[in-house]
Amino acid sequence: MAILATGNTFNTGDSVTATMLNNSVNNATFASGAVDGVTTQLSGGAVIVKDGGITTAKLSTGGPTWTSGGALTATSIQNSPIGSTTPSTGAFTTLSATGTTSIYETIEKATLSGSALTGTINLNTLDGAVFYYTANTTANWTLNVRGDGSNSLNTVMAVNDSISFVVMATQGSTAYYQSAMQIDTSSVTPKWAGGTAPTAGNANSIDVYAFTIIKTANATFTVLASQTKFA
Repeated sequence: MAILATGNTFNTGDSVTATMLNNSVNNATFASGAVDGVTTQLSGGAVIVKDGGITTAKLSTGGPTWTSGGALTATSIQNSPIGSTTPSTGAFTTLSATGTTSIYETIEKATLSGSALTGTINLNTLDGAVFYYTANTTANWTLNVRGDGSNSLNTVMAVNDSISFVVMATQGSTAYYQSAMQIDTSSVTPKWAGGTAPTAGNANSIDVYAFTIIKTANATFTVLASQTKFA
């Protein structure tokens, strides 16, 4: 079976010219014999990879697999620059894993703010999990937890998801405390460690407020909270 269709057909008795020879090569296309119809196919005379034509075995021994929805399963994933065999630093925009995840070491991003805690504070959980306010608090404050300025926490979290984070409040000689809490601007009442909500801050210290939020239904959350003095 032919694998090429020449760009010029010769008949018995034709005079061969340079143009005819050039056209035979320059205008040639692949014929059906060049593809197997399983892994490759023809497209306008060119050979292309057929959708789903490359198996994981062709990629590597014990290679990754994909579900019909595009989910990837792999033994390990290394974030290596193209052309390099050495993994490098980098970031995944979003990474989801099921089952048990083993991590040897992590460095967690902290969000530092030189502003004082006062009034209503919009806390963007998409910015990280450690929020350190380095200026002395100037009044009691309300914490409004959200995804970020464009995304509500209700949108970011699915039902049965949980999220944990801490707020570090720097206190001067006159201390203040978190007096109220909101999620997506709606008031919530946390369940405080020890059963009692704080009624004061701790002077000349850093008060660390730790929160765990569990989404139990649409726009419905259970909040666990604690206040700890560090000095």
